[in-house]
Amino acid sequence: MRIRLLQGLALLATGLLAGAFGYGAANLVPTFNAVPLDMRLSFHAELMKMNGITMQAAMAVATLSSLALATLTRERARLIAGTAGLLTLASFLTTRLGNVPINGRIKEWALTSAPADHAEILRRWELFNDLRTLTALTAFALLIVLALRPPSTDQKQPHATPA
Repeated sequence: MRIRLLQGLALLATGLLAGAFGYGAANLVPTFNAVPLDMRLSFHAELMKMNGITMQAAMAVATLSSLALATLTRERARLIAGTAGLLTLASFLTTRLGNVPINGRIKEWALTSAPADHAEILRRWELFNDLRTLTALTAFALLIVLALRPPSTDQKQPHATPA
């Protein structure tokens, strides 16, 4: 029962993470690229204020629940859950080391002006965004595979025999 609850939490958190990043990649980034630069910078800076806590919380819960699931399972299930946990950790590290520093620059640009090389910096932000989206989606897919697998013989509940 504990493993099933943990698996549900890992699926929920990783699904929310993959969904948020997927929505951003499919809808926000193309919109960012379609509007004037000053509008993009202002909206991007405001959006990052909102995303800071919620996205970090989703990444933390997704990573911790997936890794905890890996410690409580065996064999192939452990490998799948552990890989999902490492992929969500990769999403966090990509965000923290790639996107967040650029977000800080974007926030400054929104108040002043963008530098001459802003297009290259924004392309790099999008590359980091694509990478974290891919790692989160892959982690979610792995946890779905794990949830759909039939339980192994050592994890099956014994059936009650009729009296």
